[in-house]
Amino acid sequence: MNKRRIGTTALDVTEISFGGAAIGGLYRACPREAAMATLETAWNAGLRYFDTAPFYGFGLSERRTGDFLRDKPRSSYVLSTKVGRLFRPVPEDQVPDHSYIDPLPFALDYDYSYDGIMRSVEFSYARLGLNRIDILFVHDIGVYTHGVEKTKLHFRQLMEGGLKALEELKLSGTIAAYGLGVNEVQICLDVLKRAPLDCILLASRYSLLDRSAAAELLPLCRERRTSLIIGGVFNSGILATGPVEGAHFDYLPATTDILDRVGAMQEIAREGGYPLAAAAFQFPLHEPVVASVLTGTAKPANLTRNLELLDVKIPPGEFAKYDPYTIVQNLG
Repeated sequence: MNKRRIGTTALDVTEISFGGAAIGGLYRACPREAAMATLETAWNAGLRYFDTAPFYGFGLSERRTGDFLRDKPRSSYVLSTKVGRLFRPVPEDQVPDHSYIDPLPFALDYDYSYDGIMRSVEFSYARLGLNRIDILFVHDIGVYTHGVEKTKLHFRQLMEGGLKALEELKLSGTIAAYGLGVNEVQICLDVLKRAPLDCILLASRYSLLDRSAAAELLPLCRERRTSLIIGGVFNSGILATGPVEGAHFDYLPATTDILDRVGAMQEIAREGGYPLAAAAFQFPLHEPVVASVLTGTAKPANLTRNLELLDVKIPPGEFAKYDPYTIVQNLG
């Protein structure tokens, strides 16, 4: 599998990478055997970049990822995890609901401060059981997660201490790179204008359907030599399923407008002779600042199906047909 460089670092990551939310039980239970089988499928397919987070199953994804990678040569893969949440043990009946099924028995507190990030890294090393983390992402800092007022507090924590912690970790060789792991564009712009970032893991905002990142963030990333890792290429599923009843966009039932736009996209794909899902999966890789596209699942068959989309031949001129403005104008 081809590799691309992360920013100005020495890290090279595979163009397709494995996202660890589903093996932490996101939306549905994931037995350990299924998690390990899916990770094995990813490895056998050539994926060598694995992303996880303390939030995914409240430590469950990190534990499983570390267990899987422990006997692999350390120089053969790249590993990222995240900071911004600290976990404390609670009784089972007090475990909060964050859409993870059967998570470990912890509750969380947000902390983007110097001490919070340093403590988070120590805890992640213990859960992973590994002696090196390559990339740290500041996780879910922004209005989408916290609302306006709390975002101001967390942003101040990051600017006044959290970034210093990340830079110290990088300078000491504890990590090789750091950035943000978010699903909104504005916080990326706010941080990137004030601080150097090696990379940004951005979910759902650079896809066939949602080009929110294209106007300002992509040019700024090119200027700052900041790489993007793109997640959520199917926008919560609708670009994989098409505009079927019950289709979701951005974690919610798709509106009529979104269904119509995806219907138009599906017609473009049909006329071109390829699945819409293939165009969605391949689209971000046509942007040089994108280093990798994440795919996350807890089923080996689903992972294999997604990876097969890479083999679908799509003529170079096809992606221009998905221009959002043109599609909206034609629908009007």
